[in-house]
Formats: sequence, structure tokens, C-alpha cells
Amino acid sequence: MSEIISGADFNALFRKYRHTAWRLETRTHYGKLNEDRPFQKWLAGEDPGLDWFRPWLSMMREELATGKRMERVRLIDDPPSDYLRWELWGTPYNLGVGEDIRYLPREHPIVEELPDFDFWVFDSTTVARLEFDGDRFLGATLTEEPELVLAVLRARDAAWHHALTFTEYMASRAV
Repeated sequence: MSEIISGADFNALFRKYRHTAWRLETRTHYGKLNEDRPFQKWLAGEDPGLDWFRPWLSMMREELATGKRMERVRLIDDPPSDYLRWELWGTPYNLGVGEDIRYLPREHPIVEELPDFDFWVFDSTTVARLEFDGDRFLGATLTEEPELVLAVLRARDAAWHHALTFTEYMASRAV
């Protein structure tokens, strides 16, 4: 197994890529230490503030201002888990700095063709497979192995084609 990169080494991936970063999010919950307290406040109906989120938003604002693209597709359940509702709450902030996040209902037939793991793919050449211990995020293993890169690029194209924009998804929930 490849070495897991995390922390500053993982964050450096978002400064190093040149053109595109794309992610598939497959899980119903993500355990991240910096989100634990704000998530619990949000669940309790309190305003979690944005202090915990600002480092990511600032980095994205800087990087995306250079012309890079960042896109994600999140698989989402009906009804969404508490954590996925939390992500929906935060999505307008991501969109506000230039990320493009879309939603793909988990019951959509294309989901069966997608990998069952989370990943980022950078510049269509490097796959960062996200590693977890239960729900707790550990970091990522990197590969440029052509067969896996091609598989995740196919998944990216299929998921992106069928995913709904945030506005479309939110409108579909109101029906």
C-alpha cells in the first residue's frame, strides 16, 4: 500500500495542480477534527460560524482566481443524512469562492457504475484516493497508474453528466 499523505502535504495538492481538480464524494458522513465542533453546534440549531471553514475558502479563492477549476459530485441520499444536510448548508460558501459542486442522487442508476470510494483527480493524471478509519479522514494515497486514472476519469464524466447543480438539486427537494 502506498504511503498516506495528510495535513500540509495533502493541502499542497490543491496549490500544485495546474488546471483541474475533481472529486467524487461517496460517503454519508465525514469525520474531520476541524469540523466536529461546528457540526455539533449546527446540529443543535446554533450558528457554527465560519472560522473553521475560512482556511479552505481562502485557499480556494486564491487558487481558483488563477484560472484553475475545482469540481465535485456528491452522492446524496433521500433524505440526506445529517452530515450531508450540513454539507448542503455549507455549499453556498464553496460556490461563492468558485468551486462547482453538484449532487447525484444515490438511487440514480449510474451510481452502480461509479467507484465505491472517494477520490480527487488532479489534472487528469494523478488520483488521490481518500483513506478513512471508519468515518475519520486519514489522508490520501496517490497514484498515476494509468488503468486507475482512466477508470476515475470515466467515472468523472459519467457522474458529472448526470449530477444536478446545487440550485437544481435544492429545487427538486422543494417539490
